[in-house]
Amino acid sequence: MLDLLRQGMKNLQPVDYWRAAAYRAEAAVLLAFTDEPDPQLILTRRADHLKSHRGEVALPGGKRDAEDSSFIVTALRESHEEIDLPPQAVEVLGELDPMVTRFSVKVTPVVGIIAPDTVLTPNPDELDSIFRVPLSFFLRDERTRTDRGTVNGHSVAVPCWHWQGYDIWGVTAIILVNFMNRVLGQNICTGVELLAKQTQGQIMPEEWLTDEDKQKLQQSHQQPPKQLRD
Repeated sequence: MLDLLRQGMKNLQPVDYWRAAAYRAEAAVLLAFTDEPDPQLILTRRADHLKSHRGEVALPGGKRDAEDSSFIVTALRESHEEIDLPPQAVEVLGELDPMVTRFSVKVTPVVGIIAPDTVLTPNPDELDSIFRVPLSFFLRDERTRTDRGTVNGHSVAVPCWHWQGYDIWGVTAIILVNFMNRVLGQNICTGVELLAKQTQGQIMPEEWLTDEDKQKLQQSHQQPPKQLRD
């Protein structure tokens, strides 16, 4: 499986489906897979005391700092801060297609491999827990539900997986689907790429947002958006 993963990343030419979209911040996340016959993906659960996205499952990562020279640097730095993963412990394979979230944050996923015995520790200021999910589980697509909606007349259908008490959905699920499609040759359709030509970076239907989400989205719209640089 890792040979297929490495070859897929070597052949991948990332595509920016959201080149015309405005965004308010840039971020990077790390898809860290363990080096073993059935690789496992490192995921986190955000702390319940956080003001936003509390209790949600996420990939390690965060917003890009001005001094970060690349999205790879951002992903490794944030992963070190969040899960105590040393940057030198990651075999970086490259970047995936970037995407823009419903809060107008442009996210670039980075793919890497780590030793299976790497000790990871959650930063209590940001995370409640760290857990691992076999890549084979996602490839079997044993989803518990499909979140469906319509944005500007385009249908979207995003899987939600349940693993040992954790729900993996939303942006994290979209990134995972894109990874499996583009790198491992799967064909899981979400409709998200089709939205790129019709939306301004909002990839999820309004009805999927919580009241807290709607308030934060409204506040973010009060600031002028940053345009993608050439």
